[in-house]
Amino acid sequence: MATVRRRRQDRRPVEGSSLKSKVITWEPSEEFIKNNHVINTPVQTMYIMGDLGPYGKLGHREYEHVLCTIKVDSNGVITVKPDFTGTKGAYRIELDGEKRELWKYTIENASVQVQQEEEEREQRVFRDLYSRHKEYLSGLVGSEFEMPLPGTLRLFVNGEVVSAQGYEYDNLYIHFFLELPKCWSSPAFQQLSGVTQTCATKKVGWDNVAYFCYLFTLEMFFTQEDESEDSLPQWPVLYFEVLSLDFWQRYRVEGYGSLVLPASPGLHTLTIPTWRPVELGTVSELRRFFIGGSPELEDLTYIRIPTSFKP
Repeated sequence: MATVRRRRQDRRPVEGSSLKSKVITWEPSEEFIKNNHVINTPVQTMYIMGDLGPYGKLGHREYEHVLCTIKVDSNGVITVKPDFTGTKGAYRIELDGEKRELWKYTIENASVQVQQEEEEREQRVFRDLYSRHKEYLSGLVGSEFEMPLPGTLRLFVNGEVVSAQGYEYDNLYIHFFLELPKCWSSPAFQQLSGVTQTCATKKVGWDNVAYFCYLFTLEMFFTQEDESEDSLPQWPVLYFEVLSLDFWQRYRVEGYGSLVLPASPGLHTLTIPTWRPVELGTVSELRRFFIGGSPELEDLTYIRIPTSFKP
């Protein structure tokens, strides 16, 4: 990364006329790829060769074979290929010639063992290096990073109500709210509900789709009241109510739905099926079309099994 930083400092601004032509290198050379790759660690390589030619024909290139390759990078890492023999059998080289010859060889580490004082001194150097690097990272992060309280789970949700489709009427909007089970809380300024804008539908294939692209943010805390409890906590639930608005500014319920917030972090794309109570008969449908209104739930938590329900 230090090499990358130096390379970026060495760059010079490019004039606007020649910028487009130098953005993409269509035929990069091997040297260009080597110098511009992120992992650009200088490596020194040494080969241990063996001249396996017959007597009287030593020094010919065709009889030379690589027995071992040793690479050392700028970080001091030594790579030996093939590895030290150890308990494994010897390596074999078969030669095709007038006489079919088989050579066997082993690779051993003949270095003197490091003394205990030198090993301790090396460990002290590493600890000092790691502590300085930790201080450097702490300086980049700063002291303004807010940490949750001990024993508290902090949950952030950045969500988006993308679209709604498959409903009977036009001019849809969605009312949603968050239910916090036991042991969950939210900041005092946090709004746990929201209403999207009213959106006209668009014909996409066989369905009428309303695109909302409504963003919302939720923040929650979970605190275990009794540390002896081993049961998993109940997860917060989002409830949705899809409504339509007619020409006389009267609303109709188009569907109810719910969603248990995902327990795993990351990006989630979820489709929520909805339902609504329906009265049987033609009279109710006529009333819904001409007068507006429809059967509604008094408590929206009855969209699913309420968290307070105990079997």
